[in-house]
Parts: sequence; C-alpha cells; structure tokens
Amino acid sequence: MLYEALHEAVRRPTPFSVHTTRELWTDPHVSSQMLAFHLDGDVDVSSRRTAFLDASVRWMIERFQLSAGKRVIDFGCGPGHYVSRFARSGADVTGVDFSSRSIAYAREQAKREGLAVHLHEADYLSYEPERQFDLITMIMCDFCALGPDHRARLLATFRSALADGGHVIFDVYSLAAFRLVEETVRFEENMMNGFWSSERYFAFLARFRYDAERVSLDRYTIVEPDRRWTICNWLQYFSVDQLEAELRAAGLALETVLGSVAGDAYDAEGPELAIVARKA
Repeated sequence: MLYEALHEAVRRPTPFSVHTTRELWTDPHVSSQMLAFHLDGDVDVSSRRTAFLDASVRWMIERFQLSAGKRVIDFGCGPGHYVSRFARSGADVTGVDFSSRSIAYAREQAKREGLAVHLHEADYLSYEPERQFDLITMIMCDFCALGPDHRARLLATFRSALADGGHVIFDVYSLAAFRLVEETVRFEENMMNGFWSSERYFAFLARFRYDAERVSLDRYTIVEPDRRWTICNWLQYFSVDQLEAELRAAGLALETVLGSVAGDAYDAEGPELAIVARKA
C-alpha cells in the first residue's frame, strides 16, 4: 500500500488531465489560507501587492477610460480587490469567482464602502454573462491554469460578452519563466506551515516539466490520518504567437502586448506578459 501511494505521488500525468482547482478554492481550511494570502498586501501569492493593485487600476482606468456608464467584469475576482477599485471610478462592475469565502468578503467590503457592485459565486468556465461589457479582466495569470479546451471556452465567453469597442485584458507567464522551471520532488511534515490542513499531515510535492507543451505541474499529495488527497497546480507558459492564435480562433484580435496589466512595456525576457484584445 505504501509503495502504491508513493508511486502515485510521483506519477507524471498527461497535461491538464486532472483538475483540482475547485478543491483548492472551496476546501474550508485551504480557502481560509488562500483568503489570508489574498489580503496580505505585501506578497504576490493569491493577489498582487497593494502597490501594484493601485498602479494597475489607475492605468486601466485611464487606458480604457473607465467612468460612470462603463461596464467592467472581472473573472476570478477573489475578494474583490479590482472590483472595488474599478467601482470607485464610477464604473458598473461585476465580479465572478467560485470561492464562497472570497465572494462573501468582497460583498462585505462593498457593503461597507457603499459600492454597488454585482458579485456572482460561480465557476467562470460555465458562467454566461447576461449583458455585455466595455472591459473584461482576468488577472494574476489565472488564464495559465486552464487547459486548451477550457481556454477556448473562456475566450468564447469573452467574445460574446464583449461590447462593440470594448477590450479584454489578462496576464500570463512567459516562455522566459518556463525556462527557469526545474523538476523536483520534496517530502515534508506540515509543508507550507500548515497551509493544507489544521491537523497534522505529511505532504509530497512533485514538480513536472513538459517541454513539448510548455507546461509545468506542481502536484501536492497531502496525507492526513483519515484521508489522502491531491492538488494539481497546472501552469501553461505562452509566447505572443500562441496567444494571438488562440485569440484569433475565438474571434478576438490581439491589440497590444504589455509587460503587465499596469501598462509596463513588454520585455521578451520578462517572466510575464499582458495582452489587450478586442473583437476581431
């Protein structure tokens, strides 16, 4: 039994063949840890640092001329960092996330500030907006966690939800970042300082690199006294050409390549890039 468990912990799955994102964001203990990282403005873990959040929203408000009457939707809005900042500009803002804990926090914050935002607890892969938007955002490289079929489905949703003259902006990890990925295996008691459970546990981390697909996987196997469970964190790394092709297939056109969603200049050797797109 132990041999089979160890073998499974280090087995290399086919890219994007296993999906555990919902478990990551909906497990009561793990989701509380994720929210804590979201709210820590000094680290780039679940959300960007506060200084970056402020700078990126200022840039987007100016770049996309956000004001009263403009409609914005943030896919994967988490606890509402971008939603609330966009709403302060006077824009009509919607946020979508399937973490009940994050959405509850976002609602409470909006209520406290008197912001009229629309928040939906839903999986954005199946969410169908009932209206169109002038700006669609997806930030913190969430797009990279999706396999090809899911990316195509989401881009199709973006296309149908985009108003004439509107824009989509999202960020991704670059091929320069992929070159730094190294395979590894680790075993540790209470890995990540109790992140995975409030009880004592052991965890295996197996990191895989898929050169042909330009994909990495961090596969965590968590062993508790009464259960064993797995989390798979997939990441797709992109070239500009690949992004342009996927956008084109969905009826979208690449407009601008940036270094970040704060409007930084594109650097081919930078770890991330951001894309501004419109209807083709």
